[in-house]
Amino acid sequence: MKKFTMRAVPLLVGVGLGLAATAGWSAETLQDVMKRRNLSQQDLLAAAKTYVPTGKRDEFVAFSSGGQSGQIIVYGIPSMRILKYLAVFTPEPWQGYGFDENSKAVLDQGKIDGKSITWGDTHHPAISETQGKYDGQFLFINDKANPRIAVIDLRDFETKQIVVNPVFKSEHGGAFVTSNTEYVIEAAQYPAPLENKKFYPLEEMNEKYRGGITYWKFDRKEGRINPKESFTIEAPPYWQDLSDAGKGPSDGWSFTNSFCAERYVGGIEKGRPPYEAGCSAKDTDYMHVINWKKAAELVKAGKAKKINGHDVLPLEVSAKEGVLFLVPEPKSPHGVDVSPDGKYIAVGGKLDTHASVYSFEKIQAAIQAGKFESKDPYGVPVIGMKDALHTQVQLGLGPLHTQYDSKPCVAYTSLYVDSQVAKWDYCQGKVLDKISVHYNIGHLMTMEGDSADPKGRYLVALNKLAIDRFVPVGPLHPQNHQLIDISNDKMQLLYDMPLPLGEPHYVVAIEATKLKPGVRYKVGTDSRTDKPHPGAVRAGEETTTKKGNKIEVKGTLIRSHITPETIEAEVGDEITVHLTNLERAQDETHGFTVSTYNVHASIEPGKTVTVKFKADKEGVYPYYCTEFCSALHLEMMGYLLVKPKGWKPTKTGLASQGYTETDYKATVKKVADTQVVIDSVVGYITSVNFKDFPDVVAMVEDATDQLGKMKDAKAKHEAAAAKKDWEQANLWAEQVWQYQVKAADLGLRAKTYLEQNGAKKVAK
Repeated sequence: MKKFTMRAVPLLVGVGLGLAATAGWSAETLQDVMKRRNLSQQDLLAAAKTYVPTGKRDEFVAFSSGGQSGQIIVYGIPSMRILKYLAVFTPEPWQGYGFDENSKAVLDQGKIDGKSITWGDTHHPAISETQGKYDGQFLFINDKANPRIAVIDLRDFETKQIVVNPVFKSEHGGAFVTSNTEYVIEAAQYPAPLENKKFYPLEEMNEKYRGGITYWKFDRKEGRINPKESFTIEAPPYWQDLSDAGKGPSDGWSFTNSFCAERYVGGIEKGRPPYEAGCSAKDTDYMHVINWKKAAELVKAGKAKKINGHDVLPLEVSAKEGVLFLVPEPKSPHGVDVSPDGKYIAVGGKLDTHASVYSFEKIQAAIQAGKFESKDPYGVPVIGMKDALHTQVQLGLGPLHTQYDSKPCVAYTSLYVDSQVAKWDYCQGKVLDKISVHYNIGHLMTMEGDSADPKGRYLVALNKLAIDRFVPVGPLHPQNHQLIDISNDKMQLLYDMPLPLGEPHYVVAIEATKLKPGVRYKVGTDSRTDKPHPGAVRAGEETTTKKGNKIEVKGTLIRSHITPETIEAEVGDEITVHLTNLERAQDETHGFTVSTYNVHASIEPGKTVTVKFKADKEGVYPYYCTEFCSALHLEMMGYLLVKPKGWKPTKTGLASQGYTETDYKATVKKVADTQVVIDSVVGYITSVNFKDFPDVVAMVEDATDQLGKMKDAKAKHEAAAAKKDWEQANLWAEQVWQYQVKAADLGLRAKTYLEQNGAKKVAK
């Protein structure tokens, strides 16, 4: 009775407080809340449009670059709730990225000149496409600071590959995919010699410095870029920038804008005007129009030259063979965006007030007719602007990037200087609406707005400055992503979202239903290679072996123990630990770290991960599961015992806990009582159509697995009891109960899921 009373007190107190609150205070009405928080009807409408009730999910998933963090930020739309950070170019402790051997191997792919680069400046994410439409299979992102491209598999949201551009020293125009993801496009930014470790003075800019556009061949079956089948088109030493691939009638072509076509060399420290003066002196720069399909054919035909072991199509070949053409565009452009139907290319010039819409049909007509106004200094044909333009629309100050609506001919362009978004008709050439944002918008994004099938509905403005929008947090402010409703004629600002990780540069969004991520791996998978891990083992197969000064552990993780629970080593031993998560239930992730050894692994269900370190100091070092995985999470630990060389034990045996027969019988009764609860839950689950719910089936499988482990423990506690070894009998009986608790946890979770999701009784 005493135990019942003590456990009941908190519940009774809670109920009493609830009754008192009901009696003492009446619930606030909606009007009360509006008055107290000084909210308008418009505020409530905006809130309703972004609100995602508990248990519901967002319509779209956004992938935002993480800027200087080197990562990707994932959030939902319209809720604007952050869902995850994807570790890409920078070590990330929560996911163990860069702290376990498997992810270190991915980061090592990004080494440059043998040197580890553990940060990145991510800019432009791109989702894989099929016939110009997002397919939700892969995600790509570039690193501007250290010219690299990463591949993220959206089946598990993990980075699988990093490739280093072999000829660029910087880049900005990546990552952009062709309409069937044959290639991932990466354009250089600042011209430099293409040869590695080759010095030429700035006075030789025109002769020795070059830009370029790389086409990384993507193998969809392998889910990896194939560098051997990739190539670069050499370009003049203009500053290449953003790119986009054609679609529909323009499929097989791509477009890259540029600035500083003046090829100006600064030197403010030498008394020369700075780059910003010399690189914006002329009225126009150049849009590069590229026949990438023809370029690929020329490379296969042996027309490329090898630079740093990489195929580069020479500038003179591209000019002669009809691969590369130039079209003047307003100076200092920063966006080149192909319309959903592939017929038009919109360009904004930061130092102009217009959006310029180019016609692909007109460009092709000029090429076919050989109608060029000139050639640039490198022999590249230049198509006259008037011969390529469809229309120009005056939008405002500082037009940058354009995205498209689901409505025909409707586009949205960011106006950096005006801090506005312009909605306009690119077919008829007229402005439809404008809305102010806060402040200095760079990129903007509509739902699937750079694909062949935009969804409309929402727009996200990526503002560079927040200033007065949020609670002050010091001199460094967050960025501000603002959600705008574009479903009506007039745009409506809905939500301010602070982004505290790097300077997010661009974002893409996809319908949530197109993403089909897995919830578990096949047991023993190395997630970074998608292949079986050589260190994987199943329960009962765990081993610890020592050869010389090398110790290899093949262990397992499952609620609530790590096997082995003790690792013994001597100072100087090199220890490799492979750990397999045996869980099958969704989200039952385990972590692993060893105190003070700077290793960490995140091990999702089915995954096998390796950590490696040198036991360079004697002592006792706990290791434990870093994810709160169960009621006995804190007990999920072990000891690394690092002994001095030649150490000999002076004491054997562990202290007795003094368990008695009475303790044993109490534990056995607890096991029996718990089984009654389990049987009740099992009875409910099997009485309904639980097999129609894959998540529940997985939980049932996991629970059954836990209960299956009871047989061995039960035999051990009964054998110990027969010998009147009450300590071992009680402990093994307690282990039976632990298996029951874990099974009951899963069962109750499954029961709740079924009740909340409309499970139906089945006929017996």
